[in-house]
Amino acid sequence: MADFDQELDATGLNCPLPILRAKKALASMSAGQVLHIIATDPGSVKDFDAFAKQTGNELMESKEEGGKFEFLIKKA
Repeated sequence: MADFDQELDATGLNCPLPILRAKKALASMSAGQVLHIIATDPGSVKDFDAFAKQTGNELMESKEEGGKFEFLIKKA
């Protein structure tokens, strides 16, 4: 994983909570900063993909490891 500025642990949360928490976290961040999200909801993969497209933020990385999904989103 690349460097990030803030981490959001959304493990155990189901849709739409990981997205809502990420939205809130990104709102407090500066443009160009990177948010690292850890989630356990398999639906979060397509959710974060759609979220990035809708908001213009960049989904830099999306990976799954041992039942955990990790995302890096760079604020636009």
